[in-house]
Amino acid sequence: MLPRGAGTSQSGQTVGLALVIDVSKHLNQIVELDTANRTVTVEPGIVLDQLNAQLKPHGLFFPVDVSTASQATLGGMAGNNSCGARSIRYGLMRDNVLTIDAVLAGGEQAQFGPIGPQGTALQGPEIYRRLTQSLIELANRESDEITTRFPKVHRRVGGYNIDAVLPPALQQREQNMAQLLVGSEGTLAFTRQLTLRLQPIPTHKVLGICHFSSFYQAMESTQHIVGLAPDAVELVDRTMIDLALDIPMYRDTLTRFLKGDPDALLLVEFAGEDPSHLHQKLSDLSILMADLGHPDSVVDIVNTADQRSVWEVRKSGLNIMMSMKGDNKPVSFIEDCAVPLEHLAEFTDRLTRIFEKHGTRGTWYAHASEGCLHVRPVLNMKSPEDVRKMRSIAEQAFSIVKEYEGSHSGEHGDGIVRSEFHPIMFGDRMLNIFEQVKETIDPGGLFNPGKIVNPPRMDDRSLFRYGPDYLDGKSPTQLDWSSWGGFAGAVEMCNNNGACRKRDAAVMCPSFRATGDETHSTRGRANTLRLALTGQLVPNAFSSNEMAESMSLCVGCKACKRECPHRRRHGPYEA
Repeated sequence: MLPRGAGTSQSGQTVGLALVIDVSKHLNQIVELDTANRTVTVEPGIVLDQLNAQLKPHGLFFPVDVSTASQATLGGMAGNNSCGARSIRYGLMRDNVLTIDAVLAGGEQAQFGPIGPQGTALQGPEIYRRLTQSLIELANRESDEITTRFPKVHRRVGGYNIDAVLPPALQQREQNMAQLLVGSEGTLAFTRQLTLRLQPIPTHKVLGICHFSSFYQAMESTQHIVGLAPDAVELVDRTMIDLALDIPMYRDTLTRFLKGDPDALLLVEFAGEDPSHLHQKLSDLSILMADLGHPDSVVDIVNTADQRSVWEVRKSGLNIMMSMKGDNKPVSFIEDCAVPLEHLAEFTDRLTRIFEKHGTRGTWYAHASEGCLHVRPVLNMKSPEDVRKMRSIAEQAFSIVKEYEGSHSGEHGDGIVRSEFHPIMFGDRMLNIFEQVKETIDPGGLFNPGKIVNPPRMDDRSLFRYGPDYLDGKSPTQLDWSSWGGFAGAVEMCNNNGACRKRDAAVMCPSFRATGDETHSTRGRANTLRLALTGQLVPNAFSSNEMAESMSLCVGCKACKRECPHRRRHGPYEA
C-alpha cells in the first residue's frame, strides 16, 4: 500500500509496486480548528495553499511553506518531513506536527503523539502501547549510536526519526511518536488525520535582493547574512535567471528588479510587526554587503505585491530549470545535500569541480540559509553513459557531505534515490536500527516497500522513466514540432511538477478542478500520451476509449500555455 498526495516528491517516494491510495480527492478537509491554541486538525489530502486560505481570516497560517504549496498535500509534506524557505525561523514539518491519527498494518487505529514522563501520555490500543515501548527501549539502548551518527545540521531528513523517542535530555524536546512518523515516507502507517501547530501571519515583510558577480561570493556571504536573523535567505543562480527571462510570466519581474548582470542572487526576507525595525534590517543588510566587498548591491522591495512576484520566480525554481529543451535535463539525485554554513562555499566549489570532471555542469537554487542547495547536474537519462556518471557523481558528492558532517538529504527525503546510501551516511549499525523500526511498526512490510530500508539501487534502470527498453516514439504529425526536438520531445517536457493540479485563482487546469482525477490533469494527459507513444500502454492505445476520455476533457482554454512553467499548451498535442 502506497499513500500518495500530489505526487510531486523528488526522490521516487510515490512510485512502486503497491496499491496507490490517492488521498487528494476525498481526504482533503479541515477537521477541527482551535484558534485559541493555534492548532488545526486536517485530513492528509488537503493542499497547503487551500489550508492557508481558510486560516487567513483568523490571522493564522501553517508556516512550512514549500515551493509546491499550490499542489502539495499536508500528508505528503509530513511523510517527506518537508521544510520550505523559512525553516530557519519556523522549523521543519517535524517541528510543526503535534499528533498523527494513523491506521496500522493490522487495521488498528492509533494516535501517535506525545509520550510523557514514563509513558504517562500513552493511550490507544494495546498494540500501539506495546510498539511504543519497544521503540523507546531501542532508542535508549542505541542512544550513543543515534546521537553520534545523526548529522549535526538542522536540515536532516534521512532515515527514520528514531531520535524522537530518545529521553528529552538527549534531544532537547519532548518525546513524540508523531515525529517518528514524520519523514517515514508512508512506510510505517496510513495517516488519517494530522494535528498541526499554527503561527500568526506576520504583519509586515520586506525583501532585499543581494546581487553577486560570482556564485562563490554568494555562498561565502550567506553565513554572515544569517547573522542578521532573516526569515529566509534563498539562492537564484545565473542559469535560473536566464531561463526565467525566457518565460513570459517571469520576465517582467526579473527585468524590473535585476541590477546589472549578476552571476547569483540571494533573496533575503525579514518579517515582523514593526515596519521601522524591518527597514533598519534592510539598511543593516546593505551595510553588511558593503563590508563584504559588495557595495550598492542590494535592491530593496517593500511593496507586498512586488515581493510576491519575486517569490513566485523563486518558488518555480525547479520548473524553470526543467524548461530546458532536449534530452539533457537537470537531474535530481544530489539536489538535497545540507552542510554547515561555514563549509557551504567550499562544498559548492568542490561539487562544481566534480561536475566539470564528468563533462557537465550544475544548476543551483534554494535554501542558502540552511546550507541546503538544490543542485542538479545536467544529464541525459536516456544515455547509459550518463547513468554511470550519475552514480559516480552521487558517490563523490555524498563522500564530501559526510566529510563535512552534513546530511545527504536535507528536505526531499530518501525514496528510491537516496535510501541505498544509508550504510555509507549512517553506518551499518544505524541501518539495522532503521530496519528494527520498520519491523516493529510494519512487520509484514505492507506500507510503501523499498523506501528507507531494503531499497533497490538508485541506478536500476528498470525503475527509470527512460529505461533500457524505452523507445523514442515517432509518429507522423500535421504540426511542426522540430523546435521541441520532435513530437516525443515535446511530450517529454512534462516533468510531473503538478502545477496543473493547483486550485488557486488561476485557470489551469479546469478539467482537473472539476473531477479531481489525475488522468484529467494536464500532467495526466501528458503521461498518457508519452506512454502510448512509446508502446507502454495497450496495443492501439491512441484509438482506445481510455485515451479518448483523457483527451476529451481538455477544454482548449490555453491556460497551460501561460501557467505551465514549460509553456506546455496541451491543445496542439491532441491535434
